[in-house]
Amino acid sequence: MGADVHEYENLRRPEGGDQPSGPGTETGVDHEFLELERELTLLFRRARARSGEMARQVHPDLEPAAYGLLQRLEESGPQRATALAAFIGVGKATMSRQLRALEDLGIVARAPDPADGRAWLVDLTETGRSRFRAVRDARRARYVRQMAGWDRAEVAELARLIGRLNSDGEE
Repeated sequence: MGADVHEYENLRRPEGGDQPSGPGTETGVDHEFLELERELTLLFRRARARSGEMARQVHPDLEPAAYGLLQRLEESGPQRATALAAFIGVGKATMSRQLRALEDLGIVARAPDPADGRAWLVDLTETGRSRFRAVRDARRARYVRQMAGWDRAEVAELARLIGRLNSDGEE
């Protein structure tokens, strides 16, 4: 882990403590939301680092940002580039560049949209799908190991709450 993550760890609340500790501790703030911000920041930093690792496992030349795109295609099947761009939250030009790179690597392919011959659908190739699934399965196994002491209801509750946060963020 990078130094920034270790610096963050020093800002976490001491066991049983009510207030965050460390340099720059703020007073007069909503501590629950401050703690939420800190925990999400750490989670996102780690997730970005792991996305890069997982992307390289799918293909050594794959950009980290493309992993989420592969996940969307795996879950939803063939999609138009505009739908992918909207879901991921990037512009059409960025999506076109990412898709070209994925095509060049043999991870995705385009085919005419049967509903509209002028449009194209993007989908994983068999190679892309099998590589993605292998990496995804390894990641899920890591979650199972990491959360071995958790009750299944706690895991389900965490997934539900993160899903709610994601849904609320779409507004």
